[in-house]
Amino acid sequence: MRVWDIHPKHLCRKHLLAEHRELHGLWNILTKHGGKGGYSRHPETLRWVGKEKALYERHEALVREFSTRGYSHYTPLNKKLARGSGSQQVFINTIREQRMILKNKPCECLLHN
Repeated sequence: MRVWDIHPKHLCRKHLLAEHRELHGLWNILTKHGGKGGYSRHPETLRWVGKEKALYERHEALVREFSTRGYSHYTPLNKKLARGSGSQQVFINTIREQRMILKNKPCECLLHN
């Protein structure tokens, strides 16, 4: 499970779509299951507890990138559930580390501008 912290324009198609799928799973854990369930203690989940507004904003950034690339989007999040902090300052990996992780993957991440 991973929600990247770099701008979605730098993600290849595979990672953009995968993050969107993961984000929806995380959203459901936080908003529908009261922070309980299979991945509720995962570090990625824990860093978003109380930051549903920031997670909502990340989703909207992904959706904007979908639109830029001509992709369709049919799974909006309920904005009424977007509470807490509107920013994310807790990182599992720094932005620099995330860029290196993506750079070392056999994909086109970081080539999109």
